[in-house]
Amino acid sequence: MTETPREDGRTEDLRALSQTARGTPMGTLLRQFWQPVAQSCDVAPGKARAIRRFGEDLTLYRGEGGQPHLVGGFCAHRLTRLHTGWVEGDEIRCVYHGWKYDGAGQCTEMPAEREELCQTVRIDGYPVHEYCGLIFAYLGEGEAPVFDLPRKDVFEMPVRLYFTRDQVWPCNWLQQVENSLDATHVSFVHQKGRVGRFGNAVTQAIPKLDYSETQSGIRQVATRGKGNVRVSDWTFPNNNHILIPSLRGDDRWIDIAVWLVPVDDETTTRQQIYSVPSLNDAADRMITEHFAQHVTYNPADHHDTLFVDDEFPEETLLELTSAQDYVAAVGQGAIVDRTAERLGASDAGIATLRRLLLREMHLIQAGAPTKQWRKQDQREELLVPETEAGAA
Repeated sequence: MTETPREDGRTEDLRALSQTARGTPMGTLLRQFWQPVAQSCDVAPGKARAIRRFGEDLTLYRGEGGQPHLVGGFCAHRLTRLHTGWVEGDEIRCVYHGWKYDGAGQCTEMPAEREELCQTVRIDGYPVHEYCGLIFAYLGEGEAPVFDLPRKDVFEMPVRLYFTRDQVWPCNWLQQVENSLDATHVSFVHQKGRVGRFGNAVTQAIPKLDYSETQSGIRQVATRGKGNVRVSDWTFPNNNHILIPSLRGDDRWIDIAVWLVPVDDETTTRQQIYSVPSLNDAADRMITEHFAQHVTYNPADHHDTLFVDDEFPEETLLELTSAQDYVAAVGQGAIVDRTAERLGASDAGIATLRRLLLREMHLIQAGAPTKQWRKQDQREELLVPETEAGAA
């Protein structure tokens, strides 16, 4: 009888990077951070909805006063979906037999049972925090950290317009995170189909790359020539903050943050915040109407159009760039086999990212403390090409 060869340490590590279920090293690591789980607009006061994150079914609801809560997906009694019940005050009642739970998951009422039984029943409940149009949750063990690392000054300025977006893509979270730390892809991927303002500004030049670890994550610098230096502020473990061109050449560039959050190991939700400089009433109205028309675009809804018909959207701010990245990341498959890769010098960002993730993952496996990642002391200056500097 032939024995199946055991995986070596490198192979095990590479496969563990993409595994996010509870109890896995990477799943444990990701749960140590506040993660966006929905847009604030996704759930109204007095309403509930089912969501799935990190392979777990959950219930997101707002109390009648507007406070969001996140608890387990099923009633502890007969395991029916809890979101199908009723929100009463700040609690949610199961549709099946009326068991009721508070926002921490504690059962508070069992209409057909002895009153003292309530204190013995509890489902999962998680701390939540609303920030700039997104609902964040802490899904880890123990006390939640202070809500500080996800914050950016540019998302807290009164003279800006803020928009959020949620897309679901059929591939592993890490493929999309790696794409955000692959500056070279911009010279190719964002030339596909048609070239938008982003592709024109960055150009097809191959960049000189520099990556450095910061107190919050990774600083990525891609230099394509004098006056064409692009800086990305990547925050551990799954958030990227960049600048992108707006609609017109004379408009200031837009700050965008994107969190790549696992729905499960083969599906990822992309939670985004756009911070748009306010210019004047007419310009603000134009950009607001443009977002209303195009922000719901999801390339996953046009999969065959992109992969089979090779047709890309005409709108460049909210559709084209997203579609181009989708083709690159989803084209790797649901979970890419990293053991079959051929990495080169252009993958310096990928190597840096994996080194940090593996370092932190190995500390968790050893039962040792991980790095205390924290918000940058000073705002990172994200540069735009000189040809666009007047508009930035």
